Amino acid sequence: MERKVHVQTTINGEAAEFLCEPRQSLLECLREILSLTGTKEGCNDGNCGACTVTMDGRIVTSCLVLGVEAQGSEITTIEGVARGNELHPLQKAFLEEAALQCGICTPGFIVAAKTLLDQEPHPTEERIRWWLANNLCRCTGYDKIVKAVQKAAAEVNQ
Repeated sequence: MERKVHVQTTINGEAAEFLCEPRQSLLECLREILSLTGTKEGCNDGNCGACTVTMDGRIVTSCLVLGVEAQGSEITTIEGVARGNELHPLQKAFLEEAALQCGICTPGFIVAAKTLLDQEPHPTEERIRWWLANNLCRCTGYDKIVKAVQKAAAEVNQ
């Protein structure tokens, strides 16, 4: 049995610590150890973007990051996007524009799109499509997702 590693990090603005095996992915740690199940497992090989979180301000696929790499980092998951009980404008726009169906890809799209809007308040449609190119959706198609991000950008940046 491998020795577990003690990891101290910040998740969604709050100090967090957990014990994990050196081989466990950040995705496994979030879901199985910390019970933050909003981050979804899609492909488990970094190709779909369902498990997208931010780590120190950069989007990462948490299935490809080891939990031990979270040491000292600041991580934001889908659970950290809302403002208390109030949905973030992106979350509202996804609902209003019907930009989700099964929901597996939705958390990754929202976290990635929020990171884009944090860095670029007025992205073009082309930029949104480029930014979200690593996130796959097998249900809705992408037009509704792009429209939702555009709608949220207009609301956030009024």
